[in-house]
Amino acid sequence: MSKEVLKKLEQTREKMIQCGLEKGFLNDETIRLSRKLDSLLNLYQLKEGSSQYNLPIKSADYDVN
Repeated sequence: MSKEVLKKLEQTREKMIQCGLEKGFLNDETIRLSRKLDSLLNLYQLKEGSSQYNLPIKSADYDVN
């Protein structure tokens, strides 16, 4: 599951950077992508931390779509 999150992280980061360069860093789409990236980073950190303690984490708890 972490590999899937890492792939989404990288794709979202690339989209955000490209959008920021083309449309500006205060553009609504750039900000939306930034928030999505934040959610993915939080999810990844929780998954990594929870795997140490064997805790279940549901990605439905985070807006990553």
